[in-house]
Amino acid sequence: MIPASEKLPTRIVVANGFGSIAYGVKDNGFSTFLLIFYSQVVGLDAKLVSLALMFALMADAFVDPLIGHLSDRTYTRWGRRHPWLYIAPWPLAVAWMMLWSPPEDHTHIFLYLVVVAILVRTLVSACEVPSQSLVAELTTDYEERTRLTRFRYLFGWAGGLLAFFLANAVFLRSDATHKFGQLNPDGYWKYGLAGAIIMLSAVLISAIGLHRRVAHLPATRPEPSSPLHALKEIGQSLRHPAAVILLSAALIAISSTQMTFTIANFLYLYVWQFSEFFFALLPFLLMASVFLAFTVVQPLHRRIGKRATAVACGFVTTGFWITPYALRLGGIWPVEGTTFSSILLMSFMFVSNAAAVSGMVSAQSMLADVVEASQQETGRRTEGVFASGWMFVQKCGTAVGIGITGVLLDYAGLRSHAIPGQVDPLVIDKLTIAYAGIVVVAAAASTYTFSRFPISRADHEARLSALAAAATIDHDADGAHP
Repeated sequence: MIPASEKLPTRIVVANGFGSIAYGVKDNGFSTFLLIFYSQVVGLDAKLVSLALMFALMADAFVDPLIGHLSDRTYTRWGRRHPWLYIAPWPLAVAWMMLWSPPEDHTHIFLYLVVVAILVRTLVSACEVPSQSLVAELTTDYEERTRLTRFRYLFGWAGGLLAFFLANAVFLRSDATHKFGQLNPDGYWKYGLAGAIIMLSAVLISAIGLHRRVAHLPATRPEPSSPLHALKEIGQSLRHPAAVILLSAALIAISSTQMTFTIANFLYLYVWQFSEFFFALLPFLLMASVFLAFTVVQPLHRRIGKRATAVACGFVTTGFWITPYALRLGGIWPVEGTTFSSILLMSFMFVSNAAAVSGMVSAQSMLADVVEASQQETGRRTEGVFASGWMFVQKCGTAVGIGITGVLLDYAGLRSHAIPGQVDPLVIDKLTIAYAGIVVVAAAASTYTFSRFPISRADHEARLSALAAAATIDHDADGAHP
């Protein structure tokens, strides 16, 4: 059944977006604090932390598409998606607390991290894939899908930055034995508890807000399917050329972005030497940049389209992010650790992050338009499969970003328990040059790939008309043969 092309009530758009808070909390934890916690605080080698995440990623390769497929085929009086949203957040909250409260005996800490990371990521998928699937399920309208997606990004960032703020301003504080709050182990279990409460509340509130709209018996009951047939259907959907192009571009862009998030605390501590005041200010700056993206992305889609917006944003975000590093290496940046240096860096960050968020909103909204392209070829609507493909790409990006960061830190020679301001300048320069080079190469590759995406607004609307005409013919044929 093709959903209507209509303007959705704001309460429905907000309710759907609210659920992405849970993913934002998870993304903040994995991208920003997991590596520094397990390597610098727990004492596990950074390469082993990266390896643990890679093992979790291998599990995702099987779990995420399965969750998407099962979500598409769920048949209950509460619809296809809602049973997942009511059940999954409870064990997710428990697993999240376990991630930040490792056992005091570190003998098997690597195995512990692998198991708990797989559990967290699987349960996040069980919440996020059904929630994200609703973007294509609620409407076929080209602009309404952007509206739904930008609200999801707004709330996702809000959840992540709320967790980030609580970590830096409330939980990870310096004390008599820990000069730097990010290296204080006492705050991490509180961070885990707060995140668990936020995740659980967000998904349940979202499900309740959408209940009347989508919690009803699906129009058709799925036919029985074997595991082999399920794999075939998943493969047919994800092999669609538009999906391959979009997910490939997103994988490169997200990997670079997640590398930046993962290495951010290292850069802020050891390169830019932020004070606690500027660490506390960061969430507000980033949230302001998200609001800017939220404001400008839909007008840009109306004016130049989703594909052109994604490409333009790739150039802007890279230029503004790399410039401070180039100026520092050129010797014309203010002294690191000063107020002027920190404010100037944040100005560049503000523009860069707004462009990055706008680009990813464009990409995820484009993915919703692939649903009808695939339906035209296969005869099936597989919103869950495409949402799981996006989730898998996001998780791949997180794992690759963490993996590259671990390699970069090892390559530069930044060792455990290093003291900010007392690290060899050659180590810092080696780290920043390698990091900046990877960012530039990734930006060029992802921007070029985004430019190859084949679906425009005109293509999408023509496809909707064709599908509607085909559905009318089928309906008339059924009526003619009682």
